[in-house]
Amino acid sequence: MPLILIFSVISIKLMAQNHSVARQWNDVLLAAIRGDLARPTVHARNLFQISAAMYDAWAIYDDQAATYLTGNSVNGFGCELNNFLPFSNVPLADQRKQAISYAAFRMLLHRFEFAPDRVEIRAMAEAKMQELGYDISITSTNYSTGSPAALGNYIAQCYINYGLQDGANEEFDYVNFYYEPVNDPLAPTSSGNALITDFNRWQPLALSVFIDQSGNVVSDGARDFLGAEWGNVMPFSLTNGDKSNFERDGDAYHVYRDPGSPPYIEDESSVQGQENDYRWNFELVSIWGSHLDPSDGVMWDISPASGGNIESLPTNLAEYRAFYNEREGGDPGQGHSVNPVTNLPYAPNIVPRGDYTRVLAEFWADGPASETPPGHWFTILNYVNDHPLLVKKFKGQGEILDDLEWDIKAYFLLGGAMHDAAITAWGIKGWYDYIRPISAIRAMASKGQSSDPNLPSYNAEQGITLKEGLIELVEAGDPLAGSSNEHVGKIKLYTWRGPDYIQNPEIDEAGVGWILADNWWPYQRPTFVTPPFAGYISGHSTFSRTAAVILAELTGSEFFPGGVGEFIAPKNEFLVFEEGPSVDVTLQWATYRDASDQTSLSRIWGGIHPPADDIPGRIIGEQLAPKVFEFAESYFQGIVTGIDDDDIPELSFGPNPVVNGEDFSIKLPERTYAIQLSFSSIDGSSILNSTIKASQNEVSLATAKLKGVFLVNLRGNNWKKVIKVVVR
Repeated sequence: MPLILIFSVISIKLMAQNHSVARQWNDVLLAAIRGDLARPTVHARNLFQISAAMYDAWAIYDDQAATYLTGNSVNGFGCELNNFLPFSNVPLADQRKQAISYAAFRMLLHRFEFAPDRVEIRAMAEAKMQELGYDISITSTNYSTGSPAALGNYIAQCYINYGLQDGANEEFDYVNFYYEPVNDPLAPTSSGNALITDFNRWQPLALSVFIDQSGNVVSDGARDFLGAEWGNVMPFSLTNGDKSNFERDGDAYHVYRDPGSPPYIEDESSVQGQENDYRWNFELVSIWGSHLDPSDGVMWDISPASGGNIESLPTNLAEYRAFYNEREGGDPGQGHSVNPVTNLPYAPNIVPRGDYTRVLAEFWADGPASETPPGHWFTILNYVNDHPLLVKKFKGQGEILDDLEWDIKAYFLLGGAMHDAAITAWGIKGWYDYIRPISAIRAMASKGQSSDPNLPSYNAEQGITLKEGLIELVEAGDPLAGSSNEHVGKIKLYTWRGPDYIQNPEIDEAGVGWILADNWWPYQRPTFVTPPFAGYISGHSTFSRTAAVILAELTGSEFFPGGVGEFIAPKNEFLVFEEGPSVDVTLQWATYRDASDQTSLSRIWGGIHPPADDIPGRIIGEQLAPKVFEFAESYFQGIVTGIDDDDIPELSFGPNPVVNGEDFSIKLPERTYAIQLSFSSIDGSSILNSTIKASQNEVSLATAKLKGVFLVNLRGNNWKKVIKVVVR
């Protein structure tokens, strides 16, 4: 039987006897995120930088791996590491474990100093240090003595200092410097959307009580756009060649992997015919809301035999209509004929569609007690790591790695991927500033219908499309007409009826039926409604596809261990804001991409994103992950790329390791400039400093009388590489 994926608040006793120290601190980090405000951008950065700090503490004690920030320069920020020599009388494994722990501990205390649950988070981190036997009163960063505790503290301080200048505006709690919304706030508890002025731009929501995805009561009133300028944050693997620079009102917006604009409704900047794409996208969200009733008699097989295994993604808006089943829901996934591990067919998994869609919406929303989408994928990674059928070979090849090396490399990879995914998705969100379904659906409906000039409430430019049985006009005698027929001629929707039909979430469910479009709600808590940032592109789709590709590459298999991953949602216990599900629902995925595709669909059923937000996120994730993986892997191989520039030449070198007495050779491409070369021991003692002329295409370094780990530094025009060479 496959393991069951379980997400819960993790206690301080984190199975230390079975897990590596990196895993133990990752569990503490995830628990800390659940106790903080739900900020996907901020926590993608936390997951990356704390994972990178642990990686550096590990790599310093490794013969081959190169550090990321410590002893290097990243995005123009340098962190020196001079003459560090470990203790000679203490096992290196013990020193490494200690350095990792102090680095993680210090960063956790700093990054969660102002979290809502900061007292509990600090107590949890201190308890972990005590459990590991480390003295938290050691605060020295003087690593010259060889102290692993001081080294860990120093690494943490480097990352803390880096984070205070990396463009995230951590010093002022990550607020925007200049972004301002163009639309006045929408109060969802009021009917319609009378205050909107631009149907293409994001609209804040004004709530009497706002509870974020982690369950924190944040404030009342309108919520600010979270991370509108996050494209300005320093990335991991993204380069200047990936970046487009835009300006609005004199302010800069950096957009990596620009997908182009989303579909717009009729306005002076729209393209001929594009308004129909706009309508279709948001109308589909309302229509899929009609799939949220488990009593409608529709039963689905949600096993990998019937779902997943999508052959290709649409590449333009015209292809979206064939990709998404507008009336029935779902995508063109063909399923998998057999489980490749067991060579047996996947067993059927028949449940009401209305239970499946509701569980999907809540499970992938990561709430309440959310570790946010990037953290959610770390929990999936940990689930995979715990699976007894996982063989911990990097990319499925070579020797089996010990648990610590596997965890350190996996967290560094996934952390860098989530960080770059956040910068990419939120850079696009901030620049395109695109509207969410609750605003668009109510706004279009308030203008009437665009289908028939002979019917009431006709508005060709901004009205919604009439669709029989799903989007119609209220007529006299309709139960929605009102006591004085005041609603006759308005738009009505057949969809999820919303929180007005739920008095007690423990026993009530809203169900599906006809409602006035003025009162449409996404399938979310009424104290949350929609995340406080623009829709285009979907962060969930971007995070999930990026993570799925990383996990497949890391493990060397597209499939979950055992050929299936699972999560059980118990009957009448799992759903938060209404009763349900009506039966036990077991979500299942054969591959990591299947899980990411399911994530994307969940946001449509949840009323959060239209297809136009979804597909670009999936495509960008598919493109982003391989570059992240290649970039991170270069550090594992002892190669440091220090400056973000696309002019770094392709270098070949070797052998590495090299046998004492053999030459270590570096081959260079043709170029018009000289390269500075330095060859030194790992403690900084110089062996050779030289200039490689522009006419030289190969250089050889003698290794006679050398043994151990050495560094080759190459500097060219606005680039550098550091190669860690092992001489045996």
